[in-house]
Amino acid sequence: MSDLEFQDDDKREYRRKRRIRNQILAYVSLALVLAVVGVGAFVAVRAGGNALEKRKQQRLEEEAMAQAAEEMQTTSVEEAVPETEETTTEVEEYTEEDLLEEVVNSCISEMSLEDRVAGLFIITPEALTNVDKAVKAGDGTKEALDKYPVGGLVYFKQNIQSKDQITEMLANTVSMSKYPIFLAVDEEGDSVARVADALKLNKVDSCAQIGETSDPNNAYEVYKEIGTYLCEYGFNLNFAPVADVLTNPDNKAIGTRSFGSDADNVSSMVAASVKALEETGVTACLKHFPGQGNADGDTHEELASTDRTLEEMRETELKPFAAGIEAGAKMIMVGHFAVPSITGDNTSASLSKKVITDVLREEMGYNGVVITDALNMSAISEYYDSSQACIMALKAGADMLLMPENFEEAYEGVLAAVKDGTISEARINDSLARVYRIKYAGAIDK
Repeated sequence: MSDLEFQDDDKREYRRKRRIRNQILAYVSLALVLAVVGVGAFVAVRAGGNALEKRKQQRLEEEAMAQAAEEMQTTSVEEAVPETEETTTEVEEYTEEDLLEEVVNSCISEMSLEDRVAGLFIITPEALTNVDKAVKAGDGTKEALDKYPVGGLVYFKQNIQSKDQITEMLANTVSMSKYPIFLAVDEEGDSVARVADALKLNKVDSCAQIGETSDPNNAYEVYKEIGTYLCEYGFNLNFAPVADVLTNPDNKAIGTRSFGSDADNVSSMVAASVKALEETGVTACLKHFPGQGNADGDTHEELASTDRTLEEMRETELKPFAAGIEAGAKMIMVGHFAVPSITGDNTSASLSKKVITDVLREEMGYNGVVITDALNMSAISEYYDSSQACIMALKAGADMLLMPENFEEAYEGVLAAVKDGTISEARINDSLARVYRIKYAGAIDK
C-alpha cells in the first residue's frame, strides 16, 4: 500500500472519530434535556397534574426533541463536507474522559460568577428557603434555587415523613434546579441513619459489628442495601462510609461508627462499602480526613485534636482513605480537628492547606472532590464567622462547603472574595469542574 493510501486511511479514520464524538455530544445534550423534561413530567403526574400541565410537558418534550434533532442533523451535514488537503492526517484518540471534560467545561463557561459560587455549597432545605421545617419542594424552593442555585441539599430525619413524600420532594427539587444537584444524606447505618430512622426501615449492623467479622463482603452487602434504598428515593450522595481508624477507644464521637482499630481491616471494609454505594448509583464520601479516630473531644461541641505524627498517620489513619480512593471514592470529607504535627498550630484540618493540598492532593494524589464537615459545628462556628470559615476552606483547597452557620453571609463573603481577588476565578472553576465531573459522569456513561 502506498504512503498516499495510508494518508487517506488516516483521514477517513480521523473524520470517523470526529463524527462519533459530535454525535455523542448531540445525544448527551438530548439525554440531559429529556432527563429534566422527564422529571418534570413525572412530578406533574405524581402531583396529580391536570390536562393543561400534561400538554405543557408534551410541548416541552417535543421542543427538546426538535432541538436535539437539529443538532444531530447539523452534525451530519458538517461531516458530509469533504476535508481539504490541509486537514491534519493525525488520528486523535477521543475518550469518554475527553467528552466529559468538554461537557463540564462547556457548562461552566456559560455560568455566571454568582451561580458558580453558589454551586460550591451544600446546605439544608431550611437554610435555602428560610422555613423552620421543609417537607416539600414548592414555589418557595423554586424561587430560592433560582436565586441561589446551590450545588446540593442535605436532608435530615425531620425532612422525611414517608417514602412517597421524600421521593416527590427530591424529584421536584431536581426539576426546579437549573443545574445538576446533589441530594445528600448521612446514612452510615445503625446510630447514624436519617432515612432508616425516619421511615422505620430495618436497621443494619453498626460499622463496628461489621468490622468484627473481618469479612469485607459483609460491608459490601450492608452498603449495597443502603445504596439501593437511597437511590430508590432519589438521593445521589451519601456522606459515608466512616474511614476513621478507632485508635482511641475513648473517642465516643466516632465509636461504633468506625469499622475498628485495625487499619488494614478498616481499609478493606471501606473499599467494599465504596464499591457497593457506587454500584447503586450513589456517590460515596469518605470521612473524616485525615483520620479522626484518635482525636479527643466531639467536634460538634468543640475543636478536637490529635497528637499523631504524619508518619504515624501514614501507617494507620491514612490507609483506609487510600483504599477508598483506590476503590473509586469521588468525594472526601475533611474533619474539624487539629493536627498540630502536620499544621504546626491548632488550625482545623478542614481549613488547612497543609492537610488538604499538601497531604491529600499532592502526597496521596487525590483528584476528586474535597468537602468540609458541617461548618455550623462548634469546632468552627466558635472561632470564625461563616464568611471567614468558607474563604479559609477554599484557600486551603476544599471544593465544597457544607452547611455554613449563615448561608447567605457565607455566599456573599465568598462572592466578594472572588471579586476582589482574594480567591481567583480559576480556583472556583477548578473546584466546580471537580464537582461537575461527578454530576455529569453518569450521563456520559449512558
